[in-house]
Amino acid sequence: MAEKTIMLCCAAGMSTSLLVSKMQKAAESDGIDAEIFAAAAADADAKLEEKHPDVLMLGPQVRYLEGQFKEKLSIPVEVINMQDYGMMNGEKVLREAVKLIG
Repeated sequence: MAEKTIMLCCAAGMSTSLLVSKMQKAAESDGIDAEIFAAAAADADAKLEEKHPDVLMLGPQVRYLEGQFKEKLSIPVEVINMQDYGMMNGEKVLREAVKLIG
């Protein structure tokens, strides 16, 4: 089992899957043991229940869900920086997720 589990969530789970692969490459090169996965907003609750992530990162297009998730979860919930998301900057998003986990 990975040391850190990072969940990304977006509208359909498609755009974040590319970001997941870039984050995994960054994690490997930084020696970070992390399981990183993406889920569509519609499947988020089931994935949270199944995987028990350490942090939930939301795509900018589903930022409206931030309050709902923060209310019901005891893990950090953060909206991914729009510029990092648009540039698919896996390194910066990974660093932010790791910082949130602590």
